[in-house]
Amino acid sequence: MHPSRQVYPIERIISAASYLTAGGAGFVWLIIAALLKKHVTQFLLYHIMQSIFLSIAYFLLTVFAELIYVILYRIPLINAIPYFINMPLPFLFGLSVIQTLTTAIILYLAITAGMGLYSYFPWVSDIINTNVGRK
Repeated sequence: MHPSRQVYPIERIISAASYLTAGGAGFVWLIIAALLKKHVTQFLLYHIMQSIFLSIAYFLLTVFAELIYVILYRIPLINAIPYFINMPLPFLFGLSVIQTLTTAIILYLAITAGMGLYSYFPWVSDIINTNVGRK
């Protein structure tokens, strides 16, 4: 995490909202900026692109996990593994392990963006840094 230079409060809000809405708020902001011919700062572009990339990656991962689940469901004794991974746990407020992990990651990214920092998510942030022109 590296602090950025002169991040305006609206950029922090849009960056955090972009993570919380799976990239939706950031995508709308990019459309508005394009229509008004406004410059999008590097900080804002970094977080918007990272949130959109993570949302697409998460969607593809869930589709792949569903395919694996269908295969594992047919195998006796092993079919209990997906159930235990997705089982609601009372000490995690009724969330499963996967739901808790994804919620924690989204909150981490949204909070660091709200603080005006370039949040780091392994491998993804490296790709986004290259495409945004930070490195």
